Amino acid sequence: MSEDKKTNQFAKHAIAVMKTEKKKISILKLNTMKKKKEPVAWVTAYDLPFAYAAEQAGIDLILVGDSGGMVQLGYKTTNPVTMDEMITLASSARRGAPNTFLIGDMPQGSYEPSSRDAVINALRFVKEADCDAIKCEGGERIIDKVKAMVDAGILVMGHLGLTPQSTSSFGGYRVQGKTVESFEKTLKDAFELQKAGIFALLLEAMPAEPAGQIAKQLDIPVYGIGTGDMVNGQLVIMHDLMGFYQPFRPWFAKCYIPEVAKGFADYIVSLDDHRQVGREHRRDGLLVLAEMAVLKYIEDVKNKVFPGEEYSYAIGDKQLALLKKSEYWKE
Repeated sequence: MSEDKKTNQFAKHAIAVMKTEKKKISILKLNTMKKKKEPVAWVTAYDLPFAYAAEQAGIDLILVGDSGGMVQLGYKTTNPVTMDEMITLASSARRGAPNTFLIGDMPQGSYEPSSRDAVINALRFVKEADCDAIKCEGGERIIDKVKAMVDAGILVMGHLGLTPQSTSSFGGYRVQGKTVESFEKTLKDAFELQKAGIFALLLEAMPAEPAGQIAKQLDIPVYGIGTGDMVNGQLVIMHDLMGFYQPFRPWFAKCYIPEVAKGFADYIVSLDDHRQVGREHRRDGLLVLAEMAVLKYIEDVKNKVFPGEEYSYAIGDKQLALLKKSEYWKE
């Protein structure tokens, strides 16, 4: 099949309005996908239009990340983000994606002070923003908070590797898991979090091999953002996927607009009456482009095309050989 025909077929599929209501994914389904080695595709979203586009494209999960403080609110880091701001972002995303599993990201200061604070703020995501789960950063140091939230009936996702709220302790944005010490610490933290009751784990900024080891050894799903293709699913920041964030773009992030631009242009040109399509269906602008970009990303994740080596951190042969000598490494 020619590339033009592929593009046109994809364009027709991407711009089709969903005829049936999407069914929200379950924890049981996520565990089954791990066992069957079916990758999970998810994105961040912080507002109604992007969450809507993600749901229409068929995304598995949506994370309302504290990264929204940077890409949506304009902060230089995620640290200034407040709970009130996160609730506003999460509520907006929920209204855009009512049928997608939604995860609220606990901002810095919302869970560290005490287990009581952790439970109260996590419940705000559930009660005020209708989130299905929450995510928090850290390992052994926050185990008591994680247990308290789980005991309160809240679904908790862990986050290890490069944890943006704690970058100062890593000496900046540095790739994790490349040394024996870093790998073993991350794996031990992962086991502690699993024991505490998290339903899934997110790893950030690690080479594929150590990240894959953690995914292999844990019973729960392990997803990655910048951790190669050996984990159980991939997360990207929507503003990176769309090319909407100007200050910088991580090494592992891919903008999908160049790949869908022609299909979008072909679709727009094919419309006989742009105004009528816009008035009747609102299928005449950037919302369609966003949906097409997310759909192509999902397709690449499901077919194990993304991230590939091009969007993964490499590890040297000598470094990898040292990791494999760790008593915690399993072949």
